[in-house]
Amino acid sequence: MAERFSGSVLRSDAGDDQLLPSLGEIGLNNFAPYLMNRIMARWNTNIAEELRALDITTAQMRALAVLSVSSQVTINELSVFAVTEQSTMSRTLDSLEELGFVRRQPRLDDMRVREVSITAKGRTAFDKVWPVLYRGLLQMFDGVEEDEYRNFLGTLHKILRNIRKHDI
Repeated sequence: MAERFSGSVLRSDAGDDQLLPSLGEIGLNNFAPYLMNRIMARWNTNIAEELRALDITTAQMRALAVLSVSSQVTINELSVFAVTEQSTMSRTLDSLEELGFVRRQPRLDDMRVREVSITAKGRTAFDKVWPVLYRGLLQMFDGVEEDEYRNFLGTLHKILRNIRKHDI
């Protein structure tokens, strides 16, 4: 796809609709949301295929991943961190609890709030999934230097702060 736009994409005068560059002028390959969506769609497809062989869903993997690095989280927090709708997360937790991978219990100071934690069996299950995720990361960033990766993470964190709806 030929690049035709030589102007600035991130312009401070973009408030005036008459001065906005068109998507055609910018080009899809210079429109970051398009590229991020394309990259993550491919990542999700690749990971889902490998997870099927381990008999685990993407939602289950995301929940176990978050819980593997967090001692306890609420269902709402888990939904945010795992980038999963709360209704989907509730069903996912039902299945993970049946498998013995997670435990849900009321918070001691507020019985209305349920906290979720990973079990030893859940950690063992995630330990089988982690190599798949890490290999995917290495494939995605093949040829990217460590300092480029760190700068990229810094940029992603700035973007997340700009668009997030939750404090977490």
